[in-house]
Amino acid sequence: MPDAVYRLDQHGRFAYLNASAERLLGHSADELLGRDARDAFPGLRGSLAEDQYHQVLEDGRPREFQFLYEPKGRWYEVRIFPDPAGAAVLFRDVDLRHRRDLERDAQVRQLTAVLEALPSPTVLVGRDGRILSTNGAWIRIGETLPDVVLPGRAGEDYLMVMSRGLEPQVHAGLAAGLRALLDGEEPSDDGTFRWNYSCANRQGIGWFHLQATRVDDEGRVVITHTDITDQVRAQEQLLWRAQHDDLTGLPNRSRLLELTGEALAADHRAGVALLVLDLDGFKTVNDSLGHQIGDELLRLVGGRISEQIRPGDAVARLGADQFVVLAHGCDASEAAALAFRLQSAFGRPFAVGEISVPVSASIGVAVARPEVRDAHHLLSDADAAMFAAKSSGRDRVHLFSPALREAARWRLEVATRLRGDAIDQLVVHYQPVVRLDTGHVEGVEALVRWQHPERGLLSPDTFLSVAEETGQIIPITRWLLRETTLKAAQWAAQGLNLRMSVNVSARHFSTETLVRDVRVALQHSGLPADQLILELTETSVAEDPTRAEDQLSLLRGFGVRVAIDDFGTGWSSLAQLFALPIGTLKIDRSLLAAAERVAAGETGAVLTAIVGLTRTLGIRSVAEGIETVEHLRMVQAAGCDMAQGWLLGHPMPAERLPEWVREVRQAGGDVCALAAGGRAVPAAR
Repeated sequence: MPDAVYRLDQHGRFAYLNASAERLLGHSADELLGRDARDAFPGLRGSLAEDQYHQVLEDGRPREFQFLYEPKGRWYEVRIFPDPAGAAVLFRDVDLRHRRDLERDAQVRQLTAVLEALPSPTVLVGRDGRILSTNGAWIRIGETLPDVVLPGRAGEDYLMVMSRGLEPQVHAGLAAGLRALLDGEEPSDDGTFRWNYSCANRQGIGWFHLQATRVDDEGRVVITHTDITDQVRAQEQLLWRAQHDDLTGLPNRSRLLELTGEALAADHRAGVALLVLDLDGFKTVNDSLGHQIGDELLRLVGGRISEQIRPGDAVARLGADQFVVLAHGCDASEAAALAFRLQSAFGRPFAVGEISVPVSASIGVAVARPEVRDAHHLLSDADAAMFAAKSSGRDRVHLFSPALREAARWRLEVATRLRGDAIDQLVVHYQPVVRLDTGHVEGVEALVRWQHPERGLLSPDTFLSVAEETGQIIPITRWLLRETTLKAAQWAAQGLNLRMSVNVSARHFSTETLVRDVRVALQHSGLPADQLILELTETSVAEDPTRAEDQLSLLRGFGVRVAIDDFGTGWSSLAQLFALPIGTLKIDRSLLAAAERVAAGETGAVLTAIVGLTRTLGIRSVAEGIETVEHLRMVQAAGCDMAQGWLLGHPMPAERLPEWVREVRQAGGDVCALAAGGRAVPAAR
């Protein structure tokens, strides 16, 4: 037998030992036979082994026990069987196993104490998948779960317990991950298995995050179940908000693109169409009635559009005053019919409280073609069509055409390049501004150009409107201020003192960085402030007169001059306009042409009246667009202070201007006399 066996007689003397007993006791049979076991091993006196041996002799019943033999400090497993001559003893050294059991029990007690301190329902599972221990939170979870999902107790199979409350496919995923962990596999880099699951409770559906981690070499696993219901619901709410417009509750741009992509990917025989609606004049509503009325109007518009669409179609809000309709299963004619129905829906004013607000919409329509399977592409087409409808007079419906795509691509290229390296490709040309009384060159107007690497030199009307839309006009103007003030300072150092006129966008007022940008440019260049003239259109000033007046007053306070450009093209109030701290009024060429028609060869009473008004207010006048000798004589007769135009000098590069001025001076210095006398004004080249 592999176990150690020996026999003791009635007096406790060794009567037999097998070879295993000799090895375990460390003595041969010859040394021990006939000797009292207590004399041979004094440590047995008074021990559990001696007591159990006597009880076997007394009652004749076998005994099985473990005891610590203190002289050796080791644990032994002992079985004693009575026989007529005394007792047979089988024993083995179980010290290592016993100490491992003690250590395991201590670990379980320690883990149980740790589990009890955890707020989340937690269980300790053995290698066989059965629950070894649980904490109080695991027991208390039964208060929120239905009766059929009572938490398991120690000894139960954990996966069997979890199968009571989970859907089969969810439980299958949990079982696969946990079994891999119990079998010693690594389900993740950190050896932890994580799983989110939901189950029904008395309040509805609850969500839990399960995390299982091996804790020792025995394969025991700690599993926590953290209630993440509030987090999941918050994430669902965040997801909804991320996909919907806060103001109207309609899908936003992101969600619209998802829906459009799904529609394009589906196998529809009929097409998919997008209709972009841009409200006309909505900014006026906001400015005149306030943003609260504007917000309510947008909600009403979203509701009215939703009433007009067909079942299965969707309405989204792109932002600001733009809405989009996603129409399923319609061709171009059906999409156009829907667009006209939507347009007619705006025929009735919107009742916002006690206010009746009339609103129209410009609508662009794009129907997906076989080659268009991208949502962004289709939306871009519809947006290009809307832009065309807006440009053609508003309150219009426009269908997309390939020509619009080319225009849209150019706008996209411009917008992209303006955000990239295009600002390094900008150049400035300077057009002379001439005094009409002396003909001397008073200053120059800076006109930005784009030296496009493929298209050549581009005029501002090909790209500045896009810069306005995208906001890139701000860095362009900032660059222009630095470039022109530095150039004017360099010319002044060469003895050529010219006032520099720079056009400024209304966008700069809204960012409220205009004053700082001008100060930085002047400080960097060293140009005196009174040598800089900022030109603004009357329309741009009229968009936000209060903000414009505040910033222009600050600029005027430290010497910068302010001019109103293109006077006569906008619809601003004269009283509002002349309330601004302006020093110069630039009369647009359209007024010059109108005066020419009205005057019919006379002196031009219209111009005379305008110039007289400016002089009364102490404002200097500049006539723009002087292209003929008749134009020149008309503005001189009207009493204008200054003029500019191709007759007096073309826009020219910076390096040409000083040479041009010298040529003018050599010819007498009077540009007006040269032009009026038929003598050639030096070319800009």
